[in-house]
Amino acid sequence: MNASHAAMQSGLGFEKRGQHARGTEPEILTEIYQDAVNIAVWETEISPKLESAVKAVMTSSPDLQLSEVISVKSAEDQLRESLGADDASVELRNDVLELVDMFCCLFGLERTGLRLATLNRAMCPRFHVDHVPCRLLKTYKGIGTQWIPHDFVDRTKLGVDHHNQPDELSGLFQSETDIENLQSGQVALLKGERWEGNEGAGLVHRSPGLDKGERRFLLSLDFC
Repeated sequence: MNASHAAMQSGLGFEKRGQHARGTEPEILTEIYQDAVNIAVWETEISPKLESAVKAVMTSSPDLQLSEVISVKSAEDQLRESLGADDASVELRNDVLELVDMFCCLFGLERTGLRLATLNRAMCPRFHVDHVPCRLLKTYKGIGTQWIPHDFVDRTKLGVDHHNQPDELSGLFQSETDIENLQSGQVALLKGERWEGNEGAGLVHRSPGLDKGERRFLLSLDFC
């Protein structure tokens, strides 16, 4: 029985799309294959060693903007070249390598589009959906990505500067309590509009606003 038939038989058909899955083990990420799920969150935390490595990289490369297509085989060499081969960054390199391996294995990919960047402003400040099959996000430092559960969104209000109104006044959602926040350290898979059968249910999300002087350190992995 395929996932679609299983979902329909369990009552998780089309009308129940846009559910979320959370768990403390990495296996929770496989739930993204469920038709009903459009975000899967592995609730892991930043270890002291990883926190120290992130701090070291942000200090040595304060304007880091790494954007590359990499394979599991090439990832280690490329990350050593970009982040440095010293012991200070080893925990970060190993963590990114693990996520690249997991992402490619989960989706049967030979390569992935990697972005690792220090951000001092919101990349995508308006709520939107991604026109990709699926994207992995992990915030190593700072505020995590914001998202809204499918049932709380009026998708007719989605779009660039809907009637020149901010998201909070556009009618896209009813209350600020509808907004969820990914936490630093959590690994999330965000299902997009180009996932087969997920048209009209891509996860609605945005980058968080940052105060002056505040920075984020973010990893994203994409199909390529």
